[in-house]
Amino acid sequence: MKQFDLLIIDDEKRFADMLAKRLELRGLACQVSYNGQEGIGMVEQHRFRLVVLDLCLPDIYGAEVLLHIKERSPETPVIVVTGHGSYEDRTVCLDRGAFGFYNKPLTIDRLLSIMEDVEEKAS
Repeated sequence: MKQFDLLIIDDEKRFADMLAKRLELRGLACQVSYNGQEGIGMVEQHRFRLVVLDLCLPDIYGAEVLLHIKERSPETPVIVVTGHGSYEDRTVCLDRGAFGFYNKPLTIDRLLSIMEDVEEKAS
């Protein structure tokens, strides 16, 4: 099974593509999905070091995607990144196993710092 570093699940194509390109310039292999169902399928097919998940997706709410990911791949760390999340969303996502819950915009440096935290916690 091929290992990718990151999966970005976000319907904002411009944001997701730009984030993936900037991470790839830093040597990280990224996959992008623009909807929840496709993202869930990608988690079933590949192992990721981290999943970056938006809450507001066109087909399924991000908190539900998180639940599906954690059922299929409980060891995969997922961070939720949203521009529209509430305190209740944060609580639900953290209860469902999200590694973290962050507001957009998320800088590349902040994301790389989060990845370091994920790696530290895993070892």
